[in-house]
Amino acid sequence: MRKIIKPCGLHCIKVKDLGVVIGGQVILKDINLHIHCGTLTAIIGKNGAGKSTLIKAMLNDISHTGEIEFKDRENGHMQKLRIGYVPQNLNIEKHTPVSVYDMIASYQSNCPVFVRKNRRLYEQIRESLCVFEAETLIDKQVCNLSGGELQRVLLSMAVMDEPNLLLLDEPVSGIDQNGMELFYKRIEYLKEHFDLAVILISHDLGYVKKYADHVVLLDERILAQGSAGEVYSSEAFRKTFAETEVQI
Repeated sequence: MRKIIKPCGLHCIKVKDLGVVIGGQVILKDINLHIHCGTLTAIIGKNGAGKSTLIKAMLNDISHTGEIEFKDRENGHMQKLRIGYVPQNLNIEKHTPVSVYDMIASYQSNCPVFVRKNRRLYEQIRESLCVFEAETLIDKQVCNLSGGELQRVLLSMAVMDEPNLLLLDEPVSGIDQNGMELFYKRIEYLKEHFDLAVILISHDLGYVKKYADHVVLLDERILAQGSAGEVYSSEAFRKTFAETEVQI
């Protein structure tokens, strides 16, 4: 059984003066964030505001300026930041004969997973899937998973190595309202049972208001940040969503 490691509140991730320029166009500039373990930070903003670009920069998938640091508040010791990631979507061809076990094992093992099944790794993966009530999916083909099932599998995969930071790029796209509520309940579980910080990109402002500890309004730069109440009552929020019918 997985050992529960509750958030200590001492670890933090600092983003300092992060900027991204692509093809001469400024996508992000002067991004400064201070995020603690055991918290959910939601990044909101209109389409094209640079939200997904911020995630890619934090993953070091694209070139950026500035720094990203992982610190221990207790002794200031800097450790290597372990990051888990759930993308907005995962394109898998229909009839692809890859099971959930095959997909996760390919990231966890240096041995070819199609040659033989590693029983020890199989049990580790099944145990990780249990966290999100997805253990029955372990032998199911990934191409046959529903949107909610794939979401649970990807979350299990993302936290299997116990990351310090979990990045979620609109992972509830295409999920119905019941699925949305379950997703946020699972994030609550992660906050309480894993020693990590969560950054979520979301357009679901009502759920963000209900569940996020910290909200960041982004449009090339940070326009406002704080509690959902503080951000939603700001002039920047009103201007950003002036032409949008917002349900909150």
